[in-house]
Amino acid sequence: MDTTQPLYDLAPLARMMLLGVVIALGPLTWVWLRNRQAPAAQRLRVLTLLTLFLTFDLVLFGAFTRLTDSGLGCPDWPGCYGSASPFGAHADISAAQQAMPTGPVTHSKAWVEMIHRYLATAVGVLILVLASVSWVERKRLKISHWWPMVTLFWVCLQGAFGALTVTMKLFPAIVTLHLLGGMALLALLRAQAVAYALAEPDSRGPAHLNNGTRFALGLVYALLWLQIALGGWVSTNYAVLACSDFPTCQGSWWPEMDLRHGFALWRDLGMAHTGDALPFAALTAIHYVHRLSAYVVFIALGWLAWRLWAARDTRPTARWIIALALWQFLSGLSNVVLGWPLVAAVAHTGGAAGLVIVLTGAIFGTRTAYDTVSASKFNISRLT
Repeated sequence: MDTTQPLYDLAPLARMMLLGVVIALGPLTWVWLRNRQAPAAQRLRVLTLLTLFLTFDLVLFGAFTRLTDSGLGCPDWPGCYGSASPFGAHADISAAQQAMPTGPVTHSKAWVEMIHRYLATAVGVLILVLASVSWVERKRLKISHWWPMVTLFWVCLQGAFGALTVTMKLFPAIVTLHLLGGMALLALLRAQAVAYALAEPDSRGPAHLNNGTRFALGLVYALLWLQIALGGWVSTNYAVLACSDFPTCQGSWWPEMDLRHGFALWRDLGMAHTGDALPFAALTAIHYVHRLSAYVVFIALGWLAWRLWAARDTRPTARWIIALALWQFLSGLSNVVLGWPLVAAVAHTGGAAGLVIVLTGAIFGTRTAYDTVSASKFNISRLT
């Protein structure tokens, strides 16, 4: 049986979209029933937080899909062998599995891949609803309706990168960008949720930070994104096991590393940009640079938590930062010394996502003294 399949087969697209609507109806119904009499800002905040929670689950399930080698469980997009589910592709999957029993296409991997796509479609529907309602209510809301519009654009872009992940056969740069895009989607939704919360009538307003702490928050936030990019590069190149000891790597504090090949961005999985197999020293470089960067990020997180602890309003954020930093250390260490177990690997991705959510909330939920004074002057000028 011919098991070849076009990379793009849009035949099941309508059924996939309908399934996404069906899945999204559950959260939408719950929000409507629980908040029928609430102001528009509160309803949107609750729906945004629920979408944020499901997007967090989507990021974790995406990591699970990648780590179980299920990313090519269905070799086409958006369906599976032109079908909306593995049920309809049963014969094609069986033929591919029989031809390559340990290959990328199996029944279990196909289901993992398609469940990930179903959840992604449902998240897309929820974000579309958020954008539509925000546009309709734009004159009554106290926040910009452009946030949901940007989020809607971003989730469409994420869908495109999801398609490229499959059609470009897990190309490392594309997979890493897809991971970063998922984290950025979490940040956008968290920023929206904070804005809606501040727009509610009983809101206490943003917490106030001094200029130094505000600068520290921005700096650590930037370092976190760099570290996530390096971690994604480690995972997508399967370089976790290049160093199986800690704190040294291969028994050395400075192992042999090939930075040029390791950080050549535009190349196929497992291959150097020259077309040769990627040398082991390149994998070592990918892993160890991520580890060295982690030391800097852990120190920076501790410094930020110490500064945030000084203000009563931001102490909960400081506690979350300390807890998540400890979580990242333990899960990262488990990946190294326990041989990259699936639970620890997914937990490590979850910790990174948690830090993105917490720090994004801190950035958009706080203001400096300068911002407060400027806002007061602006309000006075409007009154006069």
